[in-house]
Amino acid sequence: MSYRVLARQWRPTRFAEVTGQDYAVKVLTNAIKSQRLHHAYLFTGTRGVGKTTLARILAKSLNCLENQAQNNPEPCGECVNCTSMSQGSFVDLIEVDAASKTKVEDTRDLLERVHYMPTQGCYKVYLIDEVHMLSNHSFNSLLKTLEEPPAHVKFLLATTDPQKIPPTVSSRCLQLNLKPIADKTIAQYLEQVLLEEKIEFEPPALLAIARQAMGSIRDALSLTDQSIAFTDGNIRLEQIHAMLGIVGYQAVVDLLHHLIVQDARAALDHIRLISQQTVDLLSVLNQLLELLQQVALIQQVPDPRLCQDSMYKYEVLQELGQKLGPETCQLFYQIGLMGKKDWHIANNTRSHFEMVILRMLAFEPCKGEVPNQDHNKVRQPQTESSPPQVQATPSVKTEVQDTDITQTNWNETISAIKVSAFAASLIKQAQWLKQVEDTIFLQLSAGHYALWEESYGQEIEQVLSERSGKPVKLQISEQKKDEDEQKFDEQKEET
Repeated sequence: MSYRVLARQWRPTRFAEVTGQDYAVKVLTNAIKSQRLHHAYLFTGTRGVGKTTLARILAKSLNCLENQAQNNPEPCGECVNCTSMSQGSFVDLIEVDAASKTKVEDTRDLLERVHYMPTQGCYKVYLIDEVHMLSNHSFNSLLKTLEEPPAHVKFLLATTDPQKIPPTVSSRCLQLNLKPIADKTIAQYLEQVLLEEKIEFEPPALLAIARQAMGSIRDALSLTDQSIAFTDGNIRLEQIHAMLGIVGYQAVVDLLHHLIVQDARAALDHIRLISQQTVDLLSVLNQLLELLQQVALIQQVPDPRLCQDSMYKYEVLQELGQKLGPETCQLFYQIGLMGKKDWHIANNTRSHFEMVILRMLAFEPCKGEVPNQDHNKVRQPQTESSPPQVQATPSVKTEVQDTDITQTNWNETISAIKVSAFAASLIKQAQWLKQVEDTIFLQLSAGHYALWEESYGQEIEQVLSERSGKPVKLQISEQKKDEDEQKFDEQKEET
């Protein structure tokens, strides 16, 4: 017998075998149990997430002979109807590829047989795949039948682009949006498949395949077929990286290290070594953007649980976050996005990738007006004799210190300090009242005062004290309403 690819061999035939679509499975099984079946279902989602598969399982369940007696949502898979549907010879299941039958004549020929009773099963099921490819005239022809079909007819529509379906059609269907499947779920499914197929593998290699599939189990199974052939039945992470044209994650971490220390020569040498591995440099840029996103996430929310689905360890991300400033991290990410946007118009991919990296080295985020510092100057690369330019930050801080905080410079001061986002948002809403020695008296409206916490004040006091070189205390009070506002509130309550 000829070999069946994994995507066909492991296609689910029962609701219990469907992976990662618990919501849709629960809706369909409960509808069958309670006999509250809609006359038309619309399955939407990206490619390879199970739209057509779920529609076929539902068609089997509706016409299974065992279900008719036991009211069981799972098709038995052994009766005459289930067997003929698996073989594609069930006359009451009409599958239509809308991509090849877009004309209105095809739709009219299809609908002429709607009113005939089913021959073998309880329902005549019309499964229309890629339904968004139908023409407007075809949708208009389908509309009346879809709105009031005979009791023995069920329509199952599947599409990857629901926006192209007219609202008059989609509003007459029960829509089930199938979500992309998580990488970890796909990796666990691939592990189960390979254990059954008796193929040796490394778990990190399966996770790399799952990430490349981008939420599609069918794509993941196709890549697994390709990896089995490429690795001769022994799937290893290095071989998967070579097959997919991506580099190891340590290489991306090393590249970011070169960017942090502003070593242009080391960064370009690193790119040259990567290019010799015949990898796709666009995938390297995507990996760098993903790493920057993970670093920015850990900088704002230092929680190891956020790294459970990441390919990078929490300790690595934390170390990078401490060396790389939040503003610089955001700037690197934005430059990388712009380089990715212009990728298709570049004459040479390696030259373009090098320019993206050099652009990250050439610019720095603007941190406000600082005396004796020209922000238009291009940052000089680091050499052995000169220290990294990022070490010049403490000298800027000393220039700002030993300055008094007054009502005149209060707004500029609170805009420049670095505190938690919520504390910064509240202190900017405060109104200056007076200053007595080292204590600043502020006022907040009733709504903002209810959100104020003592820890916010302690955090801001510490930063202001370090900035001014002497102790600073804050006294926050609630702003009282004037007589007009109070009368208005009383009238509103009485009303």
